[in-house]
Amino acid sequence: MSQSRPLYLGPRLRRLRRELGLTQQGMAEDLAISASYIALLERNQRPVTAELLLRLAKSYQLEIADLASEDADDYARRIAEVMRDPLLEGIDLPALEIADLATSFPGVAEAILRLHGAYAREQQVLADRRLGAAASEPGTPDPVRAVQEFFSANRNHFPTLDVRAEELAAEIAEHGAAAEWLRKRKGVRVRFMPPEVMVESVRRYDRHNDQVLIDDSLDTSARKFQLALHIAWTTMRDEIVQLARAADLPDKSAVALARRNLAAYAAAALVMPYDRFIKAAESRGYDVAALGGVFGMSFEQVAHRLTTLARPGHEGVPFFMVRLDAAGNVSKLLDGAGFPYAPHGGSCPLWRVHDTFRTPGQIVTQWLELPDTRRFFTIARTVGGEPRHFGAPAAVRSVALVCAAEHAGRLAYARGADPATAEATPIGVNCRLCQRADCEARAVPPIGRELLADDQRRGIAPFMFADR
Repeated sequence: MSQSRPLYLGPRLRRLRRELGLTQQGMAEDLAISASYIALLERNQRPVTAELLLRLAKSYQLEIADLASEDADDYARRIAEVMRDPLLEGIDLPALEIADLATSFPGVAEAILRLHGAYAREQQVLADRRLGAAASEPGTPDPVRAVQEFFSANRNHFPTLDVRAEELAAEIAEHGAAAEWLRKRKGVRVRFMPPEVMVESVRRYDRHNDQVLIDDSLDTSARKFQLALHIAWTTMRDEIVQLARAADLPDKSAVALARRNLAAYAAAALVMPYDRFIKAAESRGYDVAALGGVFGMSFEQVAHRLTTLARPGHEGVPFFMVRLDAAGNVSKLLDGAGFPYAPHGGSCPLWRVHDTFRTPGQIVTQWLELPDTRRFFTIARTVGGEPRHFGAPAAVRSVALVCAAEHAGRLAYARGADPATAEATPIGVNCRLCQRADCEARAVPPIGRELLADDQRRGIAPFMFADR
């Protein structure tokens, strides 16, 4: 006959108490027990009885099922993920021992998870330093990185801008076109001028004559976006400035950059209003080219907009987006999918985003698997390459979209594929952070591994390690 296991809720109880803003004495008074008993419960030195469980639920208006669900399963799952780190390869820790650790010693489990999390973060920082991520002295603010983190913290979604943009888009639709709306509502003319008149600008506002001048050598989607940018700046300036000021950015350069990026966000929301865009995206399987045709926008503009669909209750597929050149320099980075990426020092050479330069204009797809066994699906394509006029420079870049494997079935590019069995390419964040010792594509050894000095043997991989 099976015997029920004692219920230990130490970390959960401590977290609940802190969320409620209570001291141990305050919670003890609410539950009619002693403060010392609360301390024992939080240290998992006493199990929680059924009677106490009922008191907790009644005193703090909690569901018993939620309260009684142990952290052990979550700890066991996360520790199992940690143990899949290639750095720990060869350590035999069976699933039963992991479960025992998570159940009987949740404090130790939490300590392991915190240490591994700190290790992963420090590895990233160390890699950035070694690879010259900061060209200036340590401690000098990096405005680009700060703004990227600001957008990432907001999941690249700003509801106030989306709502205002939808209202404006409806107004503009009543007038037929943005230029007509500007003329009638703002008294501003739109004129398309040759490059020599624009004086190295693609858009310029002539305040003296109340006119917006746009380079006439831009293609249709670029003209449309530049006009939307002017409208965003002049009608949503207060919202944009308020968001940038509230971002707690390190310096004026970062604030200015944030304002520019928020204006671009607002412009995209204006030409691709949230409700219309997400409905079209779902119905067309997130086909970027098809969506470009619907809204008259470029591949990159649509890809960028796809990273912003995080409205609560009306979310789209969460996407990560990166734009880079043939040398690996990153010029745009938007993370809405939790995809680990090192913005400095190059990405994994096995990721096919780099192959797109050999097949310009063609979409490349790929399943990816990280060292921690998480799977992702990616599409990539080159953008640019067409000069605005003869003699003008033409920059070719690659744009990649990445989503978690469980969302791939919603994409036209991966329909019919099973994310669990699809053949995936093993990749790392970059060589400095990837602990896969047998990778033939490795350029440099990973941080924290001692190289094996063996003059008698040359392995398949470029480096061999002493702890293998």
